[in-house]
Amino acid sequence: MADDVRPSLEETAAVFGALAHEARRHIVQLLAHVGPELPSGYLAKRLTNSWPTTTRHLHVLETAGIVSVRRDGRQHIYRLERDHLHRVVGGWLAMLDPPTNTTRWRPSGPRSTARSANSSRR
Repeated sequence: MADDVRPSLEETAAVFGALAHEARRHIVQLLAHVGPELPSGYLAKRLTNSWPTTTRHLHVLETAGIVSVRRDGRQHIYRLERDHLHRVVGGWLAMLDPPTNTTRWRPSGPRSTARSANSSRR
């Protein structure tokens, strides 16, 4: 991870929520492969959505920290925040790593789920 700080639950929910929509994933891919910075007009032309819908998608991505925006005259220029995306998604993926031998879960009860002879007589 970029700065080795685990993402908060709120950050994770915001990033995955923002990436849940196909149009927003498309914007991220455009910024990743065509960028590093792209004007909102360029992004809007590559989507099938209306202009207001595109700006809402861009705002969701900005709120989640996936993109940042700067103004250049009348244009809004968007940049993919790769470090944030790597930290949050990478942090979530790191939680899926198998546990080490020292932190492995062990059952506290009997290994069998079969009823014992004594418990079936009750």
